[in-house]
Amino acid sequence: MTRHSSLIGILLLALLLGAAGRTLWVWLDRPIERVSIGGDLRHVSPDYLRNQLAPLVRGQSWLSVDIDDMRDSAREIGWLKEVRIHREWPDALRFELEEQQPVARWNDDRLLNIQGEPFKHEPVSAPEGLPDLSGPPESGPEVLAYHDALVSRFADSGLGVHQLRLEARGAWRFQLDDGIWVMLGRTHRDGRLQRFEAAWGRELNDWASHIRYIDLRYPNGVAVAWHGETEPVEEESSQEG
Repeated sequence: MTRHSSLIGILLLALLLGAAGRTLWVWLDRPIERVSIGGDLRHVSPDYLRNQLAPLVRGQSWLSVDIDDMRDSAREIGWLKEVRIHREWPDALRFELEEQQPVARWNDDRLLNIQGEPFKHEPVSAPEGLPDLSGPPESGPEVLAYHDALVSRFADSGLGVHQLRLEARGAWRFQLDDGIWVMLGRTHRDGRLQRFEAAWGRELNDWASHIRYIDLRYPNGVAVAWHGETEPVEEESSQEG
């Protein structure tokens, strides 16, 4: 009899604890009422981010919300590189946000971060003065790295690279700050750039305002297309890729 009574007591205690636990859960798991945002935000405003985050929070409750799932969804917001979310007693969430650092425009409708990863920026305007880069999918790091190499290479000559294009077949071309396009091609890039630098320093610099584009895809020399002409003036007739 004593053993039977003990089992009944343990069962009742378990039921009471379970009921108390459910009551405590319901009491704690209240709707999320407040959202705060922290982080070094230079390009997007807290109001913009609140509007973007609101659909993720709407209808969620403080304990039941899946923080990992919410973080993954928040990372889809174009300007956010990293997201950390913390619960704050009794009914709030705090978002610690790391903003993307844009360093270039990419394929007309996106921006590149410092790792060469593309991200969406609209409806927020892109910062002014960024170089304009483009290339096939997944080529962002390669194109950004080559742009930086060209900028460093031309620093002493005062040339700036405004645009850089990597075509689908692997050919490169870039535009200088004064609007001149330089056709670099697929192969022998370093040698072609040496030829360009020599020709630019020797005479082309003095005629920059008259030049439409410079074609380096030749075994020797360069071809120059002048404004008002339909064909470039070729120094060599054998063209390569």
